[in-house]
Amino acid sequence: MAHLSAVLATTHHPFFYKATELTPVEEQMPQAAEWKAKVEAYRETFTAAEPDILVMVGSDHFHQFFYDNYPTFLIGRQPRYDATFYNEVREFSMPTYELEGHVEFSSYMLQGLLDRGFDFSVSSELKIDHSIICPIITTRPQADLPVVPIYTNIFAPPLPSPKRFYDLGRAIREVIDAWPGDQRVAAIGSGHLSLELGGPRMFGEHGPDPEWDLQAIEWLATGDIEAILENVTWESMVKSGNATPGFLDLILMLGIAGPEKAAYVDDLDLYHTREMYMTWYPNGDPREQAAAADASAESREAVSA
Repeated sequence: MAHLSAVLATTHHPFFYKATELTPVEEQMPQAAEWKAKVEAYRETFTAAEPDILVMVGSDHFHQFFYDNYPTFLIGRQPRYDATFYNEVREFSMPTYELEGHVEFSSYMLQGLLDRGFDFSVSSELKIDHSIICPIITTRPQADLPVVPIYTNIFAPPLPSPKRFYDLGRAIREVIDAWPGDQRVAAIGSGHLSLELGGPRMFGEHGPDPEWDLQAIEWLATGDIEAILENVTWESMVKSGNATPGFLDLILMLGIAGPEKAAYVDDLDLYHTREMYMTWYPNGDPREQAAAADASAESREAVSA
């Protein structure tokens, strides 16, 4: 049986790499050093899980899906994935990648989700954009693990309900747990807190709704799905910013983790948006397990001495 070693939910900011790595230190934004330090600390929570396969949840930013045919839920099923589009390189100076896929696990995930009532689209020609590449840069920049990409519609209404996203997360968890392989699987999903794209509240001193951001982080961190389902609607999200429905992908990640308290939570208030980093360990915190093992070994050494 597969071992779900970690679930990570994060925002995705396409300027991170440019702001912290490509810009000379004397020209960097005031928060750059803190931002980089927070990302490096977050990366450690992922590395500690020692995954073999990544299930990655994101959304296409109208790079290959449009209003004429935007799939509600889609899974990639191919041996390799070309990543980052020309405009992302041009505007954000994002690196290009070629990610390894895992066709067998993608096929198993597709069938398992169909069996559980989720009618997925499937692509053998999927190209990956920054909703998945940003988490690769922040958590696994060497990009050396196979990925199973899952795309959701958070942009082109009508959208599935928050409950549907949460239920999809629960179904993904069931399929991962049922996978007959012995690999360690990590699930990483990225979305938004309050965010305005192209609207009058874009590029403000903070995100468009800082109070909503803090409340949303608390809901996720405490696993309070009841409060999320009671308070989060399409109307309430777009009131906080026209791109805030990206929060639905973070609800999906809570579904994979289960209504549990997160092991790691951090955030950073940035110009234009608030960044968030959250990790759950469904089978126990590997950092605590390693510390306990070290303490036990030291105790045995002391006794033998």
